[in-house]
Amino acid sequence: MDKPKQFIDKLEETSHLAKEEWIALIENRNETVAEYLFEKARKWQHKFYGNHVYTRGLIEFSNYCKNDCYYCGIRRSNQNADRYRLTSEQILECCQLGYGLGFRTFVLQGGEDGWFAQERLEEIVHAIRERYPDCAITLSLGERSKESYRRLFEAGADRYLLRHETADEEHYRQLHPPELSAVQRKQCLWDLKEIGYQTGTGFMVGSPGQTAVQLAEDLMFIRRLEPHMVGIGPFVPHHDTPFAAEKGGTVELTLFLIGLLRIMLPKLLLPATTALGTIDARGRERGILAGANVVMPNLSPTDVRKKYELYDNKICTGDEAAECRTCLSRRMEGIGYQLVVDRGDFCQ
Repeated sequence: MDKPKQFIDKLEETSHLAKEEWIALIENRNETVAEYLFEKARKWQHKFYGNHVYTRGLIEFSNYCKNDCYYCGIRRSNQNADRYRLTSEQILECCQLGYGLGFRTFVLQGGEDGWFAQERLEEIVHAIRERYPDCAITLSLGERSKESYRRLFEAGADRYLLRHETADEEHYRQLHPPELSAVQRKQCLWDLKEIGYQTGTGFMVGSPGQTAVQLAEDLMFIRRLEPHMVGIGPFVPHHDTPFAAEKGGTVELTLFLIGLLRIMLPKLLLPATTALGTIDARGRERGILAGANVVMPNLSPTDVRKKYELYDNKICTGDEAAECRTCLSRRMEGIGYQLVVDRGDFCQ
């Protein structure tokens, strides 16, 4: 058996690889190795989650952001961004629509927008918790203080998504302005876990300057953190950012890393991301077949979806929520999976 397959077998047996082994596995992957990996990934996926694919109702409630990340279309320096904020009432209407369609997890995602002060966010979370006690509430609001995270947890939030983007500090500086810190980003994740959130992290695949060495560091950081969720997707350039002319990430490498994550931490909740579907018409199906088990249709009002443009050519910006869910359900059935009405909690 060739070395890459031996590394995959070792990962399956021990859930650990040395840094040099991660690098060699990533650099020496090929189509045969990938198929070997995906077959094993599906075995673990089915062991813990069967053929179930969980849906998260995504509510993108604000595209204002105080940060200036070089890859992001809603960075504060982008004067061409058409800014918006949803009201509390609009957010609750999105939840009402989603609940009727069978969503049992709502994901509130936005830029780091100071208008949504702590008290306002707590009120929104508390209102959703009161109206939908059988649903999970996931927040994706960026870096906050540990006390802020704690209070939002006490208000009723269950999960928090905060992608670390890259575990390598030098690479982090290439992607972010000086005021942002990889150390602080990682500390937020440790804080979230300590508080009791189901915690999610992740990174872009193929971001500018990324190497196999850095991807190895990402995987080793995730292994140490042991999150409940990991969201990875290909880097897709945005035309109004400093990285507009950079080459995007690939479906092939993204799928390979999804497979590795499933084997390394078999109980993970792993989304087949919108970015994957953006660069490949069957990207989300291929993500599921590589080991993912979550999709995140958009519940935001259709008139704001195009405005939450983190990257170019984002899919499903014009679809009604019901239309999008029905389409995804058909797509999943077409590859032997079932979109389920379920909170889709981490398998303990």
